[in-house]
Amino acid sequence: MPQAGGAGDDRYFNKWYEAQYNQVKPKPPLVKNMLWAFVVGGLICVIGQVFANYFVDMGLSKKEAGVPTTIVMVFLGAFFTGLGVYDELGRRAGAGSVVPITGFANSVVAPAMEFKREGFVFGVAAKMFVIAGPVIVYGVTTAVLVGLIYWIRH
Repeated sequence: MPQAGGAGDDRYFNKWYEAQYNQVKPKPPLVKNMLWAFVVGGLICVIGQVFANYFVDMGLSKKEAGVPTTIVMVFLGAFFTGLGVYDELGRRAGAGSVVPITGFANSVVAPAMEFKREGFVFGVAAKMFVIAGPVIVYGVTTAVLVGLIYWIRH
């Protein structure tokens, strides 16, 4: 092991330490992780499609079926986050659990649950949008800008 002395030695030591660490750190099973992400993400999408087909069968058009399908998927994502199931799914499936609708619901509910001991106002309400808040602001801002551009052009 090299001896650390001055500032130059610190950089050398850091590089040496990083090389040693990279030799012993476990390698993630990439193929297995990608397959789990694909399967779980696909299953979430299939569940969403089942609900969309159900609403179409109930008499809604394909376009109209999108709103109740979104509501059901957000509810399911929030519900399973509250039960702790979605977190376990995320541990096993990784990126596959971050399908936009259910992943968004998870990003709203998880911080709220984490801070529920601090009370409704300073815990749940204050922390609910810590993760999802920037996404909502970006989405609303983009929608307003696109709407203004559309309004000006037409």
